Amino acid sequence: MRAVRRFTVRASLPESLSGLGDLATNLRWTWHPPTRDLFASMDAELFNRVRDPLRMLTALPPARLDELAVDDAFLAHAREAVADLDRYLAEPRWYQKQDDPDLPPAVAYFSMEFGVTEALPNYSGGLGVLAGDHLKAASDLGVPMVGVGLLYRAGYFRQALSLDGWQVEHYPVIDPNAFPLELLTDGGKPVLVDVAMPAGRTLHAQIWKARVGRIPLLLLDTDTDANDEDLRAVTDRLYGGDADHRIRQEILSGIGGFRAVRRYCELTGHPQPKVFHTNEGHAGFLGLERAREIIQADGLAFDEALPAVRAGTVFTTHTPVSAGIDRFPVDLVQRYFTDGRLVPDVDPRRVLALGAEDNPGLFNMAHMGLRLAQRANGVSALHGRVSRRMFSRLWPGFDFDEVPVSSVTNGVHGPTWVARELSALLGRNHEELGLDGAQGKPLRDGVTDEQLWALRRELREKLVAEVRRRVRAAWMQRGASALELGWTDTVFDPDVLTVGFARRVPTYKRLTLMLRDPDRLRALLLDERRPIQLVVAGKSHPADEGGKQLIQQIVRFVDDPEVRRRIVFLPDYDMSMARYLYRGCDVWLNTPVRQLEACGTSGMKSALNGGLNLSIRDGWWDECYDGSNGWAIPTADGVTDPLRRDELEAAALYDLLGHQIAPLFYDRGADGVPGGWLSMVWHTLETLGPRVQASRMVREYVESGYLPASRMVAEATGDGYRGALSLADYRTKLDVSWPRVRIFDTELLVEDSAPMVTGTEVTIRARIDLAGLEPSEVDVQAVVGKVGDGDELSDPVTVGMSGDGIGAFAARLKLPHPGSIGYTVRVLPKHRLLATPAELARVVHA
Repeated sequence: MRAVRRFTVRASLPESLSGLGDLATNLRWTWHPPTRDLFASMDAELFNRVRDPLRMLTALPPARLDELAVDDAFLAHAREAVADLDRYLAEPRWYQKQDDPDLPPAVAYFSMEFGVTEALPNYSGGLGVLAGDHLKAASDLGVPMVGVGLLYRAGYFRQALSLDGWQVEHYPVIDPNAFPLELLTDGGKPVLVDVAMPAGRTLHAQIWKARVGRIPLLLLDTDTDANDEDLRAVTDRLYGGDADHRIRQEILSGIGGFRAVRRYCELTGHPQPKVFHTNEGHAGFLGLERAREIIQADGLAFDEALPAVRAGTVFTTHTPVSAGIDRFPVDLVQRYFTDGRLVPDVDPRRVLALGAEDNPGLFNMAHMGLRLAQRANGVSALHGRVSRRMFSRLWPGFDFDEVPVSSVTNGVHGPTWVARELSALLGRNHEELGLDGAQGKPLRDGVTDEQLWALRRELREKLVAEVRRRVRAAWMQRGASALELGWTDTVFDPDVLTVGFARRVPTYKRLTLMLRDPDRLRALLLDERRPIQLVVAGKSHPADEGGKQLIQQIVRFVDDPEVRRRIVFLPDYDMSMARYLYRGCDVWLNTPVRQLEACGTSGMKSALNGGLNLSIRDGWWDECYDGSNGWAIPTADGVTDPLRRDELEAAALYDLLGHQIAPLFYDRGADGVPGGWLSMVWHTLETLGPRVQASRMVREYVESGYLPASRMVAEATGDGYRGALSLADYRTKLDVSWPRVRIFDTELLVEDSAPMVTGTEVTIRARIDLAGLEPSEVDVQAVVGKVGDGDELSDPVTVGMSGDGIGAFAARLKLPHPGSIGYTVRVLPKHRLLATPAELARVVHA
């Protein structure tokens, strides 16, 4: 018989053990070893199996709980853990110690997925794990943040393999009561937020709260009796369904998520956020709801509310290619917004204009995100450059480098990902693992190469044991008999160079680049003197047939009895498996097509554990590779044939593995330690450790995003929205005057026939008709730079020009470069509420 409904009953704890409930439901335990040790001491075998304190409390026999309730030593340990959590939640941290009254009282952080722990399976891959690390680092730093997302009743998917190596998906149904979540209630009743749907219907969502250290994470759930059957399924799966399903999720995430934050803060007294950060464009509709709130509460028009909305919005894009951006058919967007019920008082035509792109039939979520945010960034320095080029059409007339999209390189949460054995060896506690600067004693103090090498082997040995367990389980799931799986006991060797490759499996990540020449790969794996073993893992999106074919190619290769002791594919890649891989692999492999990997944080986690990266110079590796912390796979730049490019880059990969990496790993001294290898490991730990931390990333967001956004919000909203109204009036004036602004003539003058050499002072003059604009309302600039055959300026130097009030402008500057030099004059808008001169996408050139 099948149950018609499922539910979870939590354990009833004796009064003396009541504090365990708070410890189990606050996800700080995921990065706090002492709390995990406390729960492990209750039943080590059970804890190692479930790895979830809340599940453990449910699974423990009542008799064991009764024993612990009178165990003085355990109770003392528990009281100490509870007191430590209370201190962590209340004490001033980095954010509270900043002497700046403009810091926002709270920041709302929106993401479509959050990978905090495998005990809360609400993520698919890197975007979600990054969001989880962002919240953890914000908690450690004391940043007053509220996370906002959706709760998926079937999560992403669990991956298995068919007998012929094809990916098979299944979606286990979850009960939120079984997870470290609590339902937001008011007077004992669930709090619901509503968003309007077409045909007069309403979508209702209840709100579950996870506690991520100091950070509340609000997850909206539509599986409630208040909804029609089809609307209950809006939050059924992550990244599932058709366009209609996706737009419902994104409307709920943005508009419903904003309403959930408002309601949560009203009920709990949490400060209302002043700054809103969207992790990708999925929640971009929240800007419309914020505008509606201002319009209805303060009587402003949409154009007057828009500056206040933009001032407080930070938008992070993770997409390096246009094809990766969420787009919806315009008629689908019209269906949800035209009747005016979803965001009353916001003209649907303005909604459509925010998402407009070159294709008039599509609504572009990234374009809307950029138009509703005053600050935008990519997630690595290279990705920032790629994004400026990709979105440059939104800012015509500006050079790529002037497009207002900056970069904040992603980071990872050290306490979550670093092996505790390594932190103990290096004398770092769990708090210090998350710091982004030099702290305490140098890493090498009192630690020898022999000790580090012994630890690296220990971590590799743990990975080998896990690989054998998972390989055996995978074959059993594929239909093999236990009698024929004796060979799995000899899969991998703890003394063999171990390479890891684990990530999502879209085509651009090139899972099968390593198979380009199977014979060369086989020779590397089976080399008698310097063998290599390779562990591969990753999921393909259920709708990505090409990605599934790549997985099948790998599986068919690793199924070969000749090589299967040296190369494995592990299905169902998740955070639990990832920790074994990051800690136990000697080399972390990454082979994307260059400029298609926005950041790629898996290699950062390996580096924090002493792994060396072997990667195409893409994402974070492009800016962090220094020649001594790993290897850069040469790229076949300029080769347009993708097959030829793959062939060349695969050959370079084989050469590095066979001629540099393996020889260095196996080059042992008299003590059996590879000194050259360990010098690179030490260098990686010392130099990359601080750079790849999520604490560094969150500090950058505070300093370059949240703080200036908070100041701009104060400017825009203070004194009855005086700043926002001023900027709206200014934009109206620009609409009339800007098309008539003209630069009539320009000249460059050299005094006293001075020679034209570097450093010569020159004067640039121009006559300009400002068409009714005041000189204080524009920024007139002289730009001097090198010129090539096409007269395009490079390495430009920009100098402001001053006017005489009747249209004559001039500037003095020194010639900055030798060689062929050119200059131009341009006019830009100027207003105190503009973050950059390019913000309004208006410029007039000579």
